[in-house]
Amino acid sequence: MAKGECQTTNRGDYASDDEDEKPVQALDEEDIELLKTYGLGPYTKSIKELEEDISKMNKRVNDIRGVKESDTGLAPPSMWDVVADKEMMQQEQPLQVARCTKILNAGQDDAKYMINVKQIAKFVVGLGDRVAATDIEEGMRVGVDRTKYQIQIPLPPKIDPTVTMMQVEDKPDVTYNDVGGCKESLEKLREVVELPLLHPEKFVALGIDPPKGILLYGPPGTGKTLSARAVANRTDACFIRVIGSELVQKYVGEGARMVRELFQLARSKKACIVFFDEVDAIGGARFDDGAGGDNEVQRTMLEIVNQLDGFDARGNVKVLMATNRPDTLDPALLRPGRMDRRVEFGVPDLEGRTEIFKIHSSNMNCDQNIRFELLARLCPNCTGADLRSVCTEAGMFAIRARRKQISEKDMLDAINKVIKGYAKFSATPKYMVYN
Repeated sequence: MAKGECQTTNRGDYASDDEDEKPVQALDEEDIELLKTYGLGPYTKSIKELEEDISKMNKRVNDIRGVKESDTGLAPPSMWDVVADKEMMQQEQPLQVARCTKILNAGQDDAKYMINVKQIAKFVVGLGDRVAATDIEEGMRVGVDRTKYQIQIPLPPKIDPTVTMMQVEDKPDVTYNDVGGCKESLEKLREVVELPLLHPEKFVALGIDPPKGILLYGPPGTGKTLSARAVANRTDACFIRVIGSELVQKYVGEGARMVRELFQLARSKKACIVFFDEVDAIGGARFDDGAGGDNEVQRTMLEIVNQLDGFDARGNVKVLMATNRPDTLDPALLRPGRMDRRVEFGVPDLEGRTEIFKIHSSNMNCDQNIRFELLARLCPNCTGADLRSVCTEAGMFAIRARRKQISEKDMLDAINKVIKGYAKFSATPKYMVYN
């Protein structure tokens, strides 16, 4: 065959380099047909014919039904039913938002509701067909129709979207095992936060109210925010995280309004934990600078004080606050009844530093014989953040040396660089002076 001849020719070309090149022979029709069948299964042709038949059948069915594809997703204008759409719009009219200010003859069949439609008027109206009398309370927002102003649906309270976004939906991946060097502080925190949520009957039996406010204070990098993340992971309660500077607003009264809506959102939950991080941004002691620059910040702080222990019951809401400058906070914010517990997250001791080194190196590719206690002895007065930086820097030394494992020498070099070289950047001595 032609194929055999072609192969023989190629062998001859490769066998002897001295011979002249022979002309390439073209493939005939049989060879081309053979090449076309390469990679085809026994049923490929049948399947393709079947797919073509299905697409033709779909096209015929769509032609008979009169359905045409459109870029907008709408049917062609010839198929619109404008009259039916108008009737549906008249049946389901858009509603207006009003506030139910008072209920007359509450609990009776002839009960009437006084509503206030903003910028229009006040009306005394009845209920619509689709709402029950038990759903409506005084002071709540409702939806009313535009003709008889009857109440059609109850509406949720109006809360600023920025406040709603503060709610933590996904649980953090930090557990209590990831927090090292502050065992006693963590026990105090769990006792105040978890025990009332998991075993409230113990407090009822003794006739005492559980502590509702906890202040976490200590040098930067000792695990205050990390502990709060571990609490959020452990409890099933709603967790709301607020950074102090988020409540500092431009206009008068905006920060105080956000605080009110924040606690309103917290009270609407079954159980809630509110965590104020860097609270010294708004909780500083009150003073008059003469220019009125801090007045708005002080109003925000006073609103927090009022919400913590004012006329309104706080409900099952726990408040955590974290700061590294407790000396600057206002005494009104720190008094018992508002902040019942003060938990210090201090600089870890030798055992705590060893534990922190083991936590950070557990996910790292380290040698087996690293003496973590020796490393901990070489890092006096260091916080957990400093020790984590040491582990990261040791990894960088290993990468520079093109090794896949971190040795003890890398750790010692990292301690010399991070702890001793960066000593002037440490915040611990400054914290000790001010506090």
